Amino acid sequence: MDERNKRALLVGAFGTVAVFAVLFFAVGARDVVDALRSAAPSLVAATFVLALCWLAAWGLMLRSVLAALDVDISARKAFFVYAGAVFANNVTPFGQAGGEPVAALLISKVSDARYETGLAGIASVDVLNVVPSISLILAGVGYYATTAAVGDRLETAVGSAVALIAAIVLGMALAWRYRNAIAERLPAVLASRIGRFGFVQFDPETLEANIAGRLERFFENIERVATDRYRLAMVVGLSLTGWLFQVAALTAAFAAIGYSAPPYVLLFVIPLANLAGAAPLPGGLGGIEAAFVTLLVPTTGFPASAITAAVIIFRGAIYWMPVLIGGISASAFGVRAIE
Repeated sequence: MDERNKRALLVGAFGTVAVFAVLFFAVGARDVVDALRSAAPSLVAATFVLALCWLAAWGLMLRSVLAALDVDISARKAFFVYAGAVFANNVTPFGQAGGEPVAALLISKVSDARYETGLAGIASVDVLNVVPSISLILAGVGYYATTAAVGDRLETAVGSAVALIAAIVLGMALAWRYRNAIAERLPAVLASRIGRFGFVQFDPETLEANIAGRLERFFENIERVATDRYRLAMVVGLSLTGWLFQVAALTAAFAAIGYSAPPYVLLFVIPLANLAGAAPLPGGLGGIEAAFVTLLVPTTGFPASAITAAVIIFRGAIYWMPVLIGGISASAFGVRAIE
């Protein structure tokens, strides 16, 4: 691991510890521990089983997208490849940028696919996961508004989420609209930058041609996924299924400590809280937990300590379990998440 990556990990780890320290101080660490001790083991186990179902659903998403690109991998391999991508997301600051390249490498390791084909596949999965999340936020907040007044904090969170998602969608739309110009101009820029560091033993013209070919194939693969309407509908359905498994897992985590959380609240809280993963923390660790507590306290009326305990159980299943499974998978397939 180079010095820059080591420094980023140390800063991220320090930030995570600081966020958790503030969170536990604010809600009362002893009360959280007491709530965790009282948790029903069978319902904690159910939380982890439901999290496995979420991981399997999104692994099948990846398999379906790759099938549209003529890449055939088994459901079992797709599960472990996607777990490897989640592992990379969870150990890398601004995690999504770390997960996609690792997943692309894993796909190329377990199949005959080119790297850019794997990258197009996992990028398509990540983009398509946004579609159901928007629907869940709007549906959940809409129903919540019929049962209670929407507070300023929730209104700000929803507004920020909609603005962020709109900006991402706009950026992707512009990149797609001008993909030909990008494919023509970006290779020369990248080749000159890479050449300065001397990492690649190609002359500038060969390197530029190599990058141009990869970009062209990347955009072609994205287009193949986008134009297969039947498969696209199936993939979005699997994405929605995965989100609903997450809702069920958090419901089980609350039930484990003796609380019944309204499912319509969890519908919008889960995708909203996950936006905190954009923080410069490993996989958003600490930031996402704090976001959950901040959103759930005013919307459920439960004690902050009980909410924190439920979120810790839930994140144990959604964050730490994929880290274990994905880390083993990435190592077994011969791919290192952080060099």
